[in-house]
Amino acid sequence: MYCSSCGGAVSRALTYCNHCGAKFGGNEDDESAHEAGKYRELLVCAMVGGMAVGLGCIIGLMAVMKEVVHFELGLIIAFTLLSFFLLFAIETVLISQLLREQRRSRNEATESRALPQTNTKELQSPNARALPDPVPSVTEHTTRAFEPVRR
Repeated sequence: MYCSSCGGAVSRALTYCNHCGAKFGGNEDDESAHEAGKYRELLVCAMVGGMAVGLGCIIGLMAVMKEVVHFELGLIIAFTLLSFFLLFAIETVLISQLLREQRRSRNEATESRALPQTNTKELQSPNARALPDPVPSVTEHTTRAFEPVRR
């Protein structure tokens, strides 16, 4: 691996160049992966917390409608079903966001494996080709000229 700022050869394990001290961009990938992991955790917490709070609110709404307001059973069931479908819609949106984030991170992982990592000053590997035919030596022709010619 070569440094992108000075072109010096460095090992892949380093996070900075030994020659010029420039930082390498490997930390940015780690930070973006960490942020994506936090986003996934937030989505899962929102799903679990939303379901728990939603079911608690639905149960509380049913109790208030029965004991305090004295609604009929059919009206209580209607409000409960409406609340449950609203909770179900919110959970569906959160699940779709979680699946979209997982798909995005999987696509980024396959793209990073598929594309070679090249720096701006990194040398390209030379193409392998056959050696050219040997050229006769200049001294070979001159030494023949100095040999005596016998007749």
